[in-house]
Amino acid sequence: MEDQAQVPTRQGQASLAVQKRIQDSFDLQGLMAHLGARLAHIGPGRVHIVLPARPEVTQQHGYVHAGATSAIADSAGGYAALTLFDEHSEVLTVEYKINLLAPAAGDHLEAIGTVLKSGRTLTVCQVEVYGVQGDGERKLVANGQQTLIRVNRAAE
Repeated sequence: MEDQAQVPTRQGQASLAVQKRIQDSFDLQGLMAHLGARLAHIGPGRVHIVLPARPEVTQQHGYVHAGATSAIADSAGGYAALTLFDEHSEVLTVEYKINLLAPAAGDHLEAIGTVLKSGRTLTVCQVEVYGVQGDGERKLVANGQQTLIRVNRAAE
């Protein structure tokens, strides 16, 4: 129950144009599609990504693999940053540090990326990953911090 008190509340939704831009970009990510991840919330400076627990994303003990856990955390932070930029910008991860706090168990994982500071060039995000049971019980399984760089979108 202690972890439930730490569950961040959802903020408002981003504009429809921002939601579409984030979803379109997410849909181009082969790794997210391969993992079976999906966007669950797109708000200003905050994105949630859900990953169903399936045998294909587990490690030898049956927990969701740290690589899959880290990948959804990285994408959640990156897209949280992108929600605050104009349509001519993209982001790339410069670095991130993640602490794996507990085995990643549950019916699904939910990664939450939250912008802590958005700058002209660099943005810093907090990333959290929760293991969520079918009854809604949540446990913080990973958290970290991420730095991203804003880059100009390539001409299409």
